[in-house]
Amino acid sequence: MARTRRNHVIIQSPAPNPNNGIRRKETMNPGKPGGHPLPEQLIDTETLLKAYFEQTPDPSVPAHQVSFGTSGHRGSSLDTTFNEPHIHAITQAIVEYRAQRGIDGPVLVGKDTHALSRPAEQSAIEVLAANDVPTRIQEQDGITATPVISRAILNHNRERSSGLADGIIITPSHNPPRDGGFKYNPPHGGPAGSDATSWIEKRANEIMQNGNRDVQRIPFEKAIKSS
Repeated sequence: MARTRRNHVIIQSPAPNPNNGIRRKETMNPGKPGGHPLPEQLIDTETLLKAYFEQTPDPSVPAHQVSFGTSGHRGSSLDTTFNEPHIHAITQAIVEYRAQRGIDGPVLVGKDTHALSRPAEQSAIEVLAANDVPTRIQEQDGITATPVISRAILNHNRERSSGLADGIIITPSHNPPRDGGFKYNPPHGGPAGSDATSWIEKRANEIMQNGNRDVQRIPFEKAIKSS
């Protein structure tokens, strides 16, 4: 059982489709949606992951700043728009937002199969654990669909007035393979509204402008093993 700190448990979900919703190559239909990928759609995952950890966004460059769309931030490490400093800053901002709103239950974290989702999940766990936020993740480094997180939030919060859960969903949805996405779902289980996203976006950019010095984090290896 993977844990991040006190009271950290595992989200159980149905076993994912082994193809993760993607048709096998031999059944793809070239030239149609879901067919063979175009050359420009293929990515070098090693380069993508290296950029995630090594490229540092410049908060004075508007394109490098955190920008929430539908409940979350999306971008690519190759464009310095989805890198580790972004995720550390956004997660710290979420920690502060939930504390301000009195949300003190677990954060339910799920991710999809995009290449940047796993490192982003690890970055988020580093910050959540350092802030003593109880965090639930899928066992065995598994994939968790967005509706599973939403339902788990609702199930946890049913008939509760305290200890409410919220969630982080790491997915850029339909965006290309080179992209990553980081979304926040408040205790109602659905996508965060503009009041939440505006607050988190503003605070995350303030944190980055301050060189991420306000970010509390511990190494992932320590975060995932502590209890």
